[in-house]
Amino acid sequence: MSESFTKTKLKDPLILDLLQNIRDRRSMFENLEIIKVDPNLSNIISNEIGRELYIENEFHKAKGFRKLHIEVAEFSKSLKILHCVFFPDPMFDIPIFGMDLVKINDVVSAAIVDLSPACQNQGLKYEKSLSEVDKSSFTSLREIPKWGEIFSKNVFFAALKNKSEKNDFCRVVDQYLSVLIKLSKEAKCEFNEEIIQERIDYQKNYCLQQMKNEKTSMVLLKYFDEKWVNNYIKTVLFDF
Repeated sequence: MSESFTKTKLKDPLILDLLQNIRDRRSMFENLEIIKVDPNLSNIISNEIGRELYIENEFHKAKGFRKLHIEVAEFSKSLKILHCVFFPDPMFDIPIFGMDLVKINDVVSAAIVDLSPACQNQGLKYEKSLSEVDKSSFTSLREIPKWGEIFSKNVFFAALKNKSEKNDFCRVVDQYLSVLIKLSKEAKCEFNEEIIQERIDYQKNYCLQQMKNEKTSMVLLKYFDEKWVNNYIKTVLFDF
């Protein structure tokens, strides 16, 4: 497994700051291990003129988490993406951490972060903590898409208009990660088959709803054929 994230090709300051913070927080999880995957899926590069791209993926697992996935991507030297989902092990009562940043040239059109429930009423455990995170400085909040029913009440989604808002988004992400770390340290392994199955079903639904985001496939289809795109989405981004 390549450790390209320590010296990623992407030089965008905002993405690098977020990436470093997420990796630092991830290192706090117990029993952190690299998940070895097909190298063809961990580093994807094309230097074709006008269709330049690279995608860097990093996969880990840890106590309480079946997959910790971070993806950095740049398409045609203009569209830059940082995508992160931490999927919990269904034997633990931990929410799904998700974060995405989409930047076109110097414009951050989308910045989203959430701790999404992975079972019924789970959000009640951390709702207060997330609601207390200060988000008052943002001026361009965005509407959650129709498929976004998987998110918590405290999902944050906005366009970032200036350096101050970009810094504040980094702070919000860090605070959401702090809540996740606290929850993960408190969670105990459970063996109730009914509860475990409920959490599996919630993760399946999370992935299925995320697949309804057509923007993901639309970007990839400009560079890859449909079969490759479907496989990448179902096995790398949102496997269940």
